Amino acid sequence: MRKSIEKITPYNRPFIQQRADPYMYKGPDGAYYFTASIPEYDRIALRRADTIEGLRTAQEKTIWVKHETGPQSLHVWAPELHYLEGAWYVYYAASEVRNRWKLRPYVLRCTGQDPMADPWEELGMMQSADGDKFSFRDFSLDATVLCHRGQMYFVWAEKVGKGRKVSNLYIARMETPWKLATAQVLLTSPDYDWERVGFWVNEGPAFLKHGGKIFMTYSASETGSCYCMGMLSIDEDADLLDPRAWKKERYPVLCTDDEKGIYGPGHNSFVKGEDGVTDLCVYHARPCDHTVGNPLYNPNRHAMIMEVRYDQQGYPVFEYQARQ
Repeated sequence: MRKSIEKITPYNRPFIQQRADPYMYKGPDGAYYFTASIPEYDRIALRRADTIEGLRTAQEKTIWVKHETGPQSLHVWAPELHYLEGAWYVYYAASEVRNRWKLRPYVLRCTGQDPMADPWEELGMMQSADGDKFSFRDFSLDATVLCHRGQMYFVWAEKVGKGRKVSNLYIARMETPWKLATAQVLLTSPDYDWERVGFWVNEGPAFLKHGGKIFMTYSASETGSCYCMGMLSIDEDADLLDPRAWKKERYPVLCTDDEKGIYGPGHNSFVKGEDGVTDLCVYHARPCDHTVGNPLYNPNRHAMIMEVRYDQQGYPVFEYQARQ
């Protein structure tokens, strides 16, 4: 079996090392926050800084640790920090020691206004809407929240089917930060060849608003070098729960670039730069083509950042940029 060789270039220098599924958030206090999957998959930690660059060296604070047994005892994945209705929340997925693939979405709430210092409480598994017998019944992860025109929307990945299952992305309106108000609506399924390498996967949704449109990036295929980003878009005036109103791009918008030494880019988030105008894409990638063992347990997925540019039609363009 061919061994992986790390290729260091100006394009793949990490922003934060060994932090996959990176999520960056600018809080109401004006500070920047960062959280991500940790290689041990055993805890949730936050960083805070006044500047984006300050997050690189900011002290990391563990706010929650996995249970020893039962639900939430294994595979703590893809945490996201959100400030909703006057409180801080963290959304994440976790499974069980006795059933490692029983992934479900869970919610934490901060008991105070300082997420770095105040205690966090468990709200349990994200609740489906009354009468909804489908949401969160199987492998579910990568939840995010979209706030739009006074409403909160929950978007997540969930596997369906029997045997070799398919990971789709669903959306629902939220009643509270811990419960859905509506039944799930299918947004996208892995339709194309580049979404079906290794596994049939759509996951890791992230939202970007620009020029009267809402863009949703997502990740596809297994987590090796074939991992890549696709994109959907919708007019900001459209019904977000109408799947026909969403347009899906035929080809990935970000994928492996061997020349630049970036492999398996994906599971990104978006944040405004310190000028309040520039949109930044925070994503993870590897500096080598991982070919030995299960890539899911390789720790060298690093958080990276790029500036989002826009074409003449106002669509985001994702181009790798050299870092000092």
